[in-house]
Amino acid sequence: MTVTDISLPPPGRDSLTEDLLWRGLIQDSTGIDELRALLDGPRAAFYVGFDPTAPSLHVGHLVQVATARRLQLAGHRPLLLVGGATGQIGDPKESAERTLNPPEVVAGWVARIRDQLAPFVSYTGENAAQLVNNLDWTGEMSVVEFLRDVGKHFPVNKMLAREVVKARLESGISFTEFSYQLLQANDFFELHRRHGCQLQFGGSDQWGNITAGVDYVRRRGAGPVQAFTTPLVTRSDGTKFGKTEGGAVWLDPEMTSPYAFYQFWVNVEDRDVNRYLRFFSFRSREELEALEKETAERPAARLAQRALAEELTALVHGEREMAQAVAASQALFGRGSLTDLTPATLRAALTEAGLVHVGGELPDVAALLRESGLVPSHKEARRVIAEGGAYVNNNRVTDVDARVSPEDLLHGRYLVLRRGKRSFAGVEVER
Repeated sequence: MTVTDISLPPPGRDSLTEDLLWRGLIQDSTGIDELRALLDGPRAAFYVGFDPTAPSLHVGHLVQVATARRLQLAGHRPLLLVGGATGQIGDPKESAERTLNPPEVVAGWVARIRDQLAPFVSYTGENAAQLVNNLDWTGEMSVVEFLRDVGKHFPVNKMLAREVVKARLESGISFTEFSYQLLQANDFFELHRRHGCQLQFGGSDQWGNITAGVDYVRRRGAGPVQAFTTPLVTRSDGTKFGKTEGGAVWLDPEMTSPYAFYQFWVNVEDRDVNRYLRFFSFRSREELEALEKETAERPAARLAQRALAEELTALVHGEREMAQAVAASQALFGRGSLTDLTPATLRAALTEAGLVHVGGELPDVAALLRESGLVPSHKEARRVIAEGGAYVNNNRVTDVDARVSPEDLLHGRYLVLRRGKRSFAGVEVER
């Protein structure tokens, strides 16, 4: 199977295929003409898979989730596969063998990921989305059935040619991980047989597995079926997308707060933001081109970053949490009311900034500034206060001996300290 070269379409075309091409969301395909006929034709069923290798999806999965949403909005029917079976095996990594998680842990993660996918698609209507689990058909197969019905269709020489397998041949690869490709290919066949699935897409690192599935469906006398891959999302400098100093940026609000999620997108670099908007935003081509132009004219306003952050935070966490994240961003820098923030949002914002804990009698403001790390010494703290550069809860403090009282605490336990216009930290009083 050959990879089709894809170039940008001429401007003014608004079909689904042309929109995906303009956004850069089709990297490889089984044939662009065949793919265009399917995507721009009558309603078709498609699938995209998510393996439960952690308790939550992260922002690296968003390109697949958003693409599934685009296809459904265009009239196609999503089959969202959560890998209860493949999640117990693990797609081979180039570095080393994966640690296998217990089946009961994987089952719990399957349920969580299903819930996380719910906001992105509609489960009603003629093209209602459906959640599927490959354990439903894989779990009931015997070893003999798997080897006879699936394994006989896979030449070992082709499997050995996969880049990730070649990279592991010297260090060693287990038969468990080696067989992952067969399980994923069988998923395509089963979804085609059970649900009439005609299309699979996934990240470009899955191209070998995806084309194996296309070939397998054909070898079983079914089809024709099509496939494409989306590009792996990276930063312009080539570093991994979706990582911060604290680790991955998760979709689960308990693992990454809505405020931290919002801040991740607000802080995207200028050279990356237009590409991310094309990948993730549901604004039209005309709207995005206008936004790109306006951002270029006023880069300091970070209009594109704010638009991206607001749209994705609302999509993942809801309008209310998005509004709280925006309000927190403004209030922390004195452009809004701190008292309007919920305790959860305020704590999340202060945790991102740096939250220190104090107990017992409240120290004076100078000591709090030093303990929070906003100044290096008590002497420097007193100088900053005297010069009018210190704030507590957005109120300027000018008395070098000033102390805070229990009445100053937000929600009975928090203080927001700020030095100058942009440096702030949080205090949590433990009683």
